Amino acid sequence: MEPRLHKAAVQGSKASLKALVAEDPEILYSKTPQGNTALHIAAGFGHVDFAEAALGEHNDLLVVKNDQGDTPLHLAARSGKMAIAEVLINFITVAGPWPEEPLLMTNKAGNTPLHEAVKHRHSAVALKLLDAEPSRGHTPNVEMETPMHIAAREGLTDVVGKILEHPWVPEKSVPADNVSGTALHQAVLGGHTRVVELLLKKTAPGLIDMTDSIGNTALHFAAQKNNARMASMLLDAEPNLAHRRNDRQQSPLHVAAFYGSASAATELLRHSPDAAEMLDRDGRNAVHVAVAAGKVDALRCLLRRVRPAEVLNRGDGTPSGDTPLHLAAKMARIKSALMLLKDPRVDPCLLNRDGHSARSLVEERSFCFSLSYLQQYTIYPQLKSIPDTHACSRRSGSGNDEYFELSVGTYTLVATLIATVTFAATFTMPGGYNQNPSPLAGVAIHADQPAFKIFVVSNTVAMCSSIVVVFCFIWAWRDPVKFKLDQLTWGHRLTVVACLAMIVSLMTSVYLTVLPSQRWPAYLVIAIGACTPAVVILILGKEVFYVPL
Repeated sequence: MEPRLHKAAVQGSKASLKALVAEDPEILYSKTPQGNTALHIAAGFGHVDFAEAALGEHNDLLVVKNDQGDTPLHLAARSGKMAIAEVLINFITVAGPWPEEPLLMTNKAGNTPLHEAVKHRHSAVALKLLDAEPSRGHTPNVEMETPMHIAAREGLTDVVGKILEHPWVPEKSVPADNVSGTALHQAVLGGHTRVVELLLKKTAPGLIDMTDSIGNTALHFAAQKNNARMASMLLDAEPNLAHRRNDRQQSPLHVAAFYGSASAATELLRHSPDAAEMLDRDGRNAVHVAVAAGKVDALRCLLRRVRPAEVLNRGDGTPSGDTPLHLAAKMARIKSALMLLKDPRVDPCLLNRDGHSARSLVEERSFCFSLSYLQQYTIYPQLKSIPDTHACSRRSGSGNDEYFELSVGTYTLVATLIATVTFAATFTMPGGYNQNPSPLAGVAIHADQPAFKIFVVSNTVAMCSSIVVVFCFIWAWRDPVKFKLDQLTWGHRLTVVACLAMIVSLMTSVYLTVLPSQRWPAYLVIAIGACTPAVVILILGKEVFYVPL
């Protein structure tokens, strides 16, 4: 392309264009290395006057494609330049007939200008294109995505409403193999409630029953995304959706359990309590799935909502016939196992088809939490009669043992350091001691100040808490099977207490020694110390209060 023409197109200079065309009438057909004409460039930048002048010279520039198959209208729609898009659309309408309809022309990705507009969330341009050609909302591209699919996923309510004004043809919404379902699926996937309401209200009733390429309904998608409100809307419209299975025989509740979608699972069980009894192709119910996936929140929800004990003690369809508790033991799901054991409906003495109880699996898998903890929740003589012959060996290849060893070592090291530092602080009191010969000789100088008393108490709490933690873990390796998880939990909590007390000690110490001469450093240290726990909680959330298993 002539550099002067390229510059004129980028700047939108109509005068320069006229001068260049006067020199060479065919100059507008020249292209950049990417195949763009001057009209492509002007459309991308939104230069209306330049585009009108170019079309006045050669109107067939409107259907010229670049190397990606894009026409100038594609670029205008992609950039969201409403003024230039309107000019091009109006020109198409009045200047026909065309050898190929510009509004329907596709690029190499199979996208029409309408695809490009909705894909880049340019609603105004999309609505203008729909006004010109209302039937294009269901035209698929190479990936078999229609503008309706994309608009629903992007939450473009006005565009979806405009497309729905055209008579809805059911076969046009049947998904292809590589599309994630219908427009309803896409709206649920994007979490757009208003679009879902619109689709349920204005489309044919059969849309809600349609599935994607692997049999998932829109409710499966809502369960995956943990969108309780969306699940409620879909169930209100079609209650039987809770019992629909996909090609893997998974119900929406199975999907919610697998992804840890506790809110969605609660909504599903509220509408259809019997969904908990449904089995997938492995013969597993939602409780099995939650345990296998390690989703503690979903399991907690299921234990609260599921009533029949049979569901909690059911063996799966695998050759071993494992109950949820067996799975927790096999897969080293410590939190899941403890939650199941705390539920009085769970029978820990059941044997699977291999003849194993949960206890024997715990020992075989080197699942290092206390057997005495198991017995606290067991009153069955069968379990008590099982001899404690399988010591929990620390195999070098066991990831669980390595993690357990690392956890104990870390807690012990941290507690030892805190105990050492706080013990030393006892003999180096802030401000020092009274050295004058008097009845108060050897007494801390700031002993009568409230901040000093807070320092002494917090320092003592930090040291004693850390000492308790050290003693908790000294016996961790005598017999890891009998090492109670309670000890690990309390060790973690006391470590947190020791750290908090140490922060208080630091703040009071700086306050006592710095405040008399410099106020702002003392207050700054107090502010930083006070913010530290808040920052930790902000980063870790409620997990800071639990053992990181």
